[in-house]
Amino acid sequence: MGGQDMTGQEVTSGVIPEGQPIRMGLIGLGSMGRHHARVIREVEGMELVAVADAHGDAHGVARGLEVLPDVEALVAAGIDAAMVAVPTYLHEEVGLALAAAGVHAMIEKPIAATVAEGERVAAAFEEARLVGCVGYVERCNPALLEMRRRIEAGELGSLYQITTSRQGPFPARIADVGVVKDLATHDVDLTAWIAQSAYSMISAQVTHRSGREHEDMVVATGRLANGTIVNHIVNWLSPLKIRETVATGEKGSFIANTLSGDLTFVKNGDVASSWDRVAVFRGVSEGDSIRYAIAKREPLRVEQENFRDRLWGRPSEAVSMSEGVHALKVVEAVLESAASGTTVTL
Repeated sequence: MGGQDMTGQEVTSGVIPEGQPIRMGLIGLGSMGRHHARVIREVEGMELVAVADAHGDAHGVARGLEVLPDVEALVAAGIDAAMVAVPTYLHEEVGLALAAAGVHAMIEKPIAATVAEGERVAAAFEEARLVGCVGYVERCNPALLEMRRRIEAGELGSLYQITTSRQGPFPARIADVGVVKDLATHDVDLTAWIAQSAYSMISAQVTHRSGREHEDMVVATGRLANGTIVNHIVNWLSPLKIRETVATGEKGSFIANTLSGDLTFVKNGDVASSWDRVAVFRGVSEGDSIRYAIAKREPLRVEQENFRDRLWGRPSEAVSMSEGVHALKVVEAVLESAASGTTVTL
């Protein structure tokens, strides 16, 4: 079984007989790894049989499993697939080792530290005919899943614009990358996924206000290949935590609050106005507003179920490595644009 993702790349799937328990390994037991350990144990069809972290198990997630020192020891434990939650600069090293050993993997976003590294990882999994996925958990947010479904169903009509705002305090867990590769990569990935179109150009500005070598604020604007215009405001220096995605089209706007998982639709108004100052404006007016009641499941659990389903050959929304490479190309273009003061064409 196979198919193509939005970038036209081949997606390999269906390598473990459906229903056969998947022997999972986890490498990286830090702030994300501890959550993956819990979720893997909860997902039907997955068994967490080995964990590894060179720095030990600070959060106590091993639960009787031996804490192995490295990826080689993890592979030697006899695993079918692995979740990679090590720091970004180690993604290539660990990913290539898993591919060489014939182990399927999902790698936390971004796929690697650089585009060149990401391309090598993606190529290794493709050449070995292994399932390789990237952990973009925001795609599994209930509000964004519902937004994408409704846009695909034509409820917005033509899509004109997608804007995102991802702001909040500095996360102590991050040390090896700036806000662009840590956070803005989520917005780049989910925007291309919602619109089902790759980025064609991007322009950006960044600032360094916290005294670190990496950027901590970014504003980026661009265009997708299908003509949709986009804007991203991302920082980790705000005391106000905001996670909002707005898709605007010919019939109105969808507003997703991904902190609460809520989705609202504001319809273009069709009520005539007798107020002259308003009536002279030839655009749209605000119409009815609907806040949808939607089922809310933990995004990380949905993400792991997607990985399981891809391994079993079921229909799956797991993010392919080629999509992960595209997101990394865009965020590197964001940094290039900010450094050069130019718009970068992809």
